[in-house]
Amino acid sequence: MSFREALASGKFLITAEIGPPKGTDIEEMMNHAKEFVGLVDGVNVTDNQSSVMRLGSLAVCHLLRDIGLDPIFQLTCRDRNRLALQTDLLNAWVLGIRNALSLTGDYVTAGDHKEAKPVFDLESVQLLQVINKLNNGYDMVGNELKGKTDFFPGAVVTPEANPLEPQLMKFAKKVEAGARYFQTQAVYDGDNFHRFMEKVRPLAGSAKILAGILLLKSAGMARFLNNYVPGITVPQHLIDELKSAEKPLQKGIEIAARQVRELRSVCDGVHIMAIGLEDKVPEIIDLAGLR
Repeated sequence: MSFREALASGKFLITAEIGPPKGTDIEEMMNHAKEFVGLVDGVNVTDNQSSVMRLGSLAVCHLLRDIGLDPIFQLTCRDRNRLALQTDLLNAWVLGIRNALSLTGDYVTAGDHKEAKPVFDLESVQLLQVINKLNNGYDMVGNELKGKTDFFPGAVVTPEANPLEPQLMKFAKKVEAGARYFQTQAVYDGDNFHRFMEKVRPLAGSAKILAGILLLKSAGMARFLNNYVPGITVPQHLIDELKSAEKPLQKGIEIAARQVRELRSVCDGVHIMAIGLEDKVPEIIDLAGLR
């Protein structure tokens, strides 16, 4: 079952994330990816995540498709102008990639090439509009294509943004631009996420919402997220759990699985992010009772 088919079926969706390596050695990445086969409905491939130069999302998506996974092509506006964005989407379609996730992208000062010139010719809503045009057989300026695409387009949203109203406004614009699914920024406050879902359900139409589950490796990581990552708030009681645990990583896995169980009745699925520890994703899924 493809990611699109899984979403249409009404099942509780599970997606995971693969971060390409900084270099050409793909052995570890592919070993992790093979553990996802038959376990998840889709696999996001990050696009120079946090503005750090890495192997590209497009190449990795193609490799994942070859082993039986349904990749989700993440595409940021930070590094490409409108010509390159459209070309990469056509490239992806020809290579058999059927899902695209529209992102504006982190600013370059967050990464390892701070002297790079950011592009931001478009932003995420405009990129969704571009995908919709390509799906209808036209480029961004209305020229007819010789062979159209049929991407399944998605977007992101930050439930714990403060204030939340700008996120809700952009969420509605993304739905109008054609987003069929949303993967959220990491969620740790269940009550707050319930309130968020109450506000976005009337705006979502048929679009599905997958809650972001980010694996916490330690109390130090939780504090770092609180201090330096906008839109993420790890409650103190989770930090205390990690701090008192004999094995913090194992506790983080248990917390992630618990979050998945708690969110099953609230949203349409989960997007599990285990940055650098993708081999722990199957354990999270097992503990959550979703295998």
